[in-house]
Amino acid sequence: MRVIFMGTPEFAVPVLDALVEAGHDVVAAYSQPPRAGGRRGKALTPSPVHARAEQLGIEVRTPLSFRKDPEALPALRALDADVAVVAAYGLILPQAVLDAPKQGCLNVHGSLLPRWRGAAPIQRAILAGDAETGVGIMQMEAGLDTGPVRLEERTPIDGKTAGELTAELSAMGARLMVTVLADLNGHPAVAQPEEGVTYAAKIDKAEARLDFTRSAVEVERQVRAFNPAPGAFFEFAGERFRVHAAEIVEAAGTPGVLLDEALTIACAEGAIRPTLVQRAGRGVMTSRELLNGLKIPEGTRL
Repeated sequence: MRVIFMGTPEFAVPVLDALVEAGHDVVAAYSQPPRAGGRRGKALTPSPVHARAEQLGIEVRTPLSFRKDPEALPALRALDADVAVVAAYGLILPQAVLDAPKQGCLNVHGSLLPRWRGAAPIQRAILAGDAETGVGIMQMEAGLDTGPVRLEERTPIDGKTAGELTAELSAMGARLMVTVLADLNGHPAVAQPEEGVTYAAKIDKAEARLDFTRSAVEVERQVRAFNPAPGAFFEFAGERFRVHAAEIVEAAGTPGVLLDEALTIACAEGAIRPTLVQRAGRGVMTSRELLNGLKIPEGTRL
């Protein structure tokens, strides 16, 4: 099939690779424009999809908006594509874009729709304590992730971080998309249930500050949901300490207060013990390694 691919972050790269490996003719890759990156934020860095598409010899297009750029839509229509495959693209697609490919636009969405429509379904599922999540191949329409689903697969969340779950769902979505494209008629679009709709709002970096006024169960979810980005953290003596992993401990005390020499921190219910931490400008270390070089007195409020 003649395929237009639309995606931006690392999550979308395995989907692009799978389309190429399956023998589809990817006629163009659309991605968010390069952003400021590198040291001091001056260098423009292409997105992971942009970089991978160039490696594959695929033309890359980076319009700022299909609504504001008068040339973007005619250029897309001129590709005469059979279908557009979308994976975490990051731009709202107007109806004219959705209608341009012969078979419309198919989206790889990282949740069990209609639960967690929106920008951050993986993180929100972890934060909410969902037992499972999954991927849906959705026929896109104008609403926010409201389109009918052609194929879905589930997976338990268990103790996975957002990074681990993202990699798993990305591979799953790539496989499902190839399956659907191989037999569109065999995977009819089924309307989403009207009940159970929730929305996955974009993650605000302020949410990554560990909130010890919550239960230890909720705080541990914060650690996993914000690993690898934006990174859960607490502060001590004006310094930010990033928490990469933590365990729940049966202990009690004033929320936010250090309970012992093992970096156990009291929460509203129970306590949390960071096991992998990182100081600014340094590598990841165990809590024991941290406390060998830094004294945080018992009773300190973090």
